[in-house]
Amino acid sequence: MNKTAISISNIGKEYKLGEKIEYGSLREDLTNFFSNGIKRLVSKQGSTNGEEKIIAQDYFWSLKDISFDIGRGEIMGIIGRNGAGKSTLLKIIAGITEPTEGRINIYGRIASLLEVGTGFHQELTGRENIYLNGAILGMRRTEIDRKFDEIVAFSEVERFIDTPVKFYSTGMRVRLGFSVAAHLEPEILLIDEVLAVGDAAFQKKCLGKLNNVATSEGRTVLFVSHDMAAILSLCNRAVLLDQGKMVETGTTSDVVEKYFQSFSSSDAVPLDKRTDREGDGSVIATSLSIENADKGKPIRPSSKLKITIGYRSDNPVNNLGVEIRIRDFKTRAGILYFDSSASHDFPHNLPPEGKIVCVTQSNYLTPGRCVVDLTLYKSMVDTDDIEHAGQFDVLTEDVYGLSKIPSRNRSYYIVDYHWTIESMK
Repeated sequence: MNKTAISISNIGKEYKLGEKIEYGSLREDLTNFFSNGIKRLVSKQGSTNGEEKIIAQDYFWSLKDISFDIGRGEIMGIIGRNGAGKSTLLKIIAGITEPTEGRINIYGRIASLLEVGTGFHQELTGRENIYLNGAILGMRRTEIDRKFDEIVAFSEVERFIDTPVKFYSTGMRVRLGFSVAAHLEPEILLIDEVLAVGDAAFQKKCLGKLNNVATSEGRTVLFVSHDMAAILSLCNRAVLLDQGKMVETGTTSDVVEKYFQSFSSSDAVPLDKRTDREGDGSVIATSLSIENADKGKPIRPSSKLKITIGYRSDNPVNNLGVEIRIRDFKTRAGILYFDSSASHDFPHNLPPEGKIVCVTQSNYLTPGRCVVDLTLYKSMVDTDDIEHAGQFDVLTEDVYGLSKIPSRNRSYYIVDYHWTIESMK
C-alpha cells in the first residue's frame, strides 16, 4: 500500500487581477444534480453569467512552487498569516480550483470542510443533506444508515434534523458540516479555519475527533488554523506559507517558532501600510495602541487596558463593528475577546476618520507577551482584518505577595482566592 496520502509537486496558482471568473466544484455540481434531478451537470469554469469579462493586465501568484508530501494517518498543519495562500491550497487539493501549474496526486477519498455550509443544499433538510453528502462520497445507503445516528448525535442538532438547512444558524451548519465530514469515513479530511465559528466546547469536541480519526482510524487530516495551541497539540508536522511561498516545513514546534519570528519584521511597519490584511477595504485600521489605562504606568497583571484604534474611510461610517482578540504570543491561545456588538455605548455614527477607545476593567492576566488581532466589520462583512496588529507585555509581578510568580504555562488568568481545610468531624 502507498504510504503517501497526498503528493504536491511544484503547485502554483496565478490569478488575473480584475478578471471575474466563477469556479464550480464537482461537489457543487453533484449537489445541484441530485437535488434537482432534471438539471444537467454544467461546467461553470470561466462563466460570467452573461456579464462581460474584465480584461486584466496584472497577474498575481497566490501560490508558487509549493511541494511537500503528506503520509497516511498524518495530521499536518498549514499555518501562515492572512493572504499567505492557505485556503487557496486547500481548495486546489479539494478540486474546487485548478492549479495553474504543478501536479497533485491524491491516494484516497477526500472530504472537506472549507467554508460554512460547503456541500449543503440550502433547500434540503439536515437529514437529506447527510445522505446527499454520503452519496457524493460514494457510500451506499446502508453505510450512511449505520453512521446516521452517530452523525446527528455529534452535531447536536437532533431537534432540527428535518428542518431545511437554509434555516440553520451559522453555528448549526458548522456542527453538522463537521460531523458529516468526520463520520462518513473519508480517507483524507481537509479542515479550514471554519471551526473557529463554533463555540469553545464544540471546538474542543472537534479537535478531539480529529485526533481520533488520525490516530485510531488511520485517516489523514490537513488542518488550517490560526490557533497555534490546536496546531501544536494535534499536528506532527506543519507547513508555513508566506505570500504564496513555502517558507518552512518540518516538525510542528520548529515551524511554529519560525512563524512567530516572522512577526518581528511586521512590528516596524505602520498599521496602515501593512499588506497582510483582508477585508473589502471600505474602512481600514490605521493605528493600534495598547497601554495601561492609568497613564504612564506599565501593564501589570491587574491593570485596566486602554485600547486605541485609529481608522479611516472615504465616507462617514455607520454601524461599524470592532472585534479585538488578545492571544498568548507563543501558543496563540485566546485570552480576551471584545466585540462592539455586545456593547451598549459603542457609537453608531462615526466621522470618516478618527480614533476609537476601549477601556477594560482589571483583567488579572498572567505575566508574558500578548498579541492583538483586529477586525473591523459592517453588516457582518469584514472591512479590515489584521492578524497581529499589535502586541504588549504584562509585567512579572508577585501578585499574592508570596514571592511566587503565577506561570502562563498552566493558565492565562489570575484570580484572588484563599484555601482552607474543613474537618471531617
